[in-house]
Amino acid sequence: MLQPTEPVWKEGVYDDNGKWMDGWESRRKRGAGHDHAVIRLGVAGTIRAIDIDTRYFTGNYPPSASVEACYCPDGDPDTNTCWTEILPSLSLQGNSQHLHELENSGVWSHLRLNIYPDGGIARLRVYGIPYRDWSTHPKQQPIDLASALNGGRALACSDQHYGHMGNILNPGRGANMGDGWETARRRTPGFDWVIVALGHPGLIQQVIVDTHHFKGNFPDSCSILAAYVNGGTDEQIEAQSLYWQELLPAQKLTMDAEHRFEAELNDIGPVTHVRLNIFPDGGVSRLRLLGLIAPVATAK
Repeated sequence: MLQPTEPVWKEGVYDDNGKWMDGWESRRKRGAGHDHAVIRLGVAGTIRAIDIDTRYFTGNYPPSASVEACYCPDGDPDTNTCWTEILPSLSLQGNSQHLHELENSGVWSHLRLNIYPDGGIARLRVYGIPYRDWSTHPKQQPIDLASALNGGRALACSDQHYGHMGNILNPGRGANMGDGWETARRRTPGFDWVIVALGHPGLIQQVIVDTHHFKGNFPDSCSILAAYVNGGTDEQIEAQSLYWQELLPAQKLTMDAEHRFEAELNDIGPVTHVRLNIFPDGGVSRLRLLGLIAPVATAK
């Protein structure tokens, strides 16, 4: 149920346990109690929404479910762990997605999905913002300020026809072109862009633009604008980016390669947001922004 792909149905496929289902399914309970699964999140963080997906489970889905959470930064929960309910019991329907927004400010590392009393879940999706204790990071040690693991977020883009903008912040190199950000072919003047909020304000020392897997569809060139944004909302960021400073002047790109820029960067001081411009269109697998963390400015 944690697979990144969408659930699938295989007609007429059975194994020793019965009909093959793409998800987690418990056996039929014949006594008191209910089933549960404990999940360790990829990174600790605040949770904004949970999707309990029962697609293709029709006669074997749980009638209801709830979710609890805990924070165990140094290991996994045990019998002494204190759990907090973050999603109260809710009714489920078969072959459906159940997306619920949450209002809590807690930081969690593990979840406990309770299903009542038994049944199958195709996928569990947990949406939120990664948490990192920046006070423990050495101030003179470079770190990828844009990485999703460090709280980097893709906020807006001109187009994401073939791949989601957030993919460029994922860890590791892209698995394929679908594991990147690719725009449609541009038939009008202009260029495409994506705006990224850093996980922490920082002084960017090196930029890596990776076109891994993009061969006939990589951008001809790229540039980066950046700024220290103090106040405002994410919804305003596109208009604000029109006035940002140039961090990286336009640079030529090549197919299926990592492009590292360091000497080419302009010294514009600490920043919180960047806008990657690609000319005129195409696909980028990953964007890395390596630098030093900077103090957080007080809102004026």
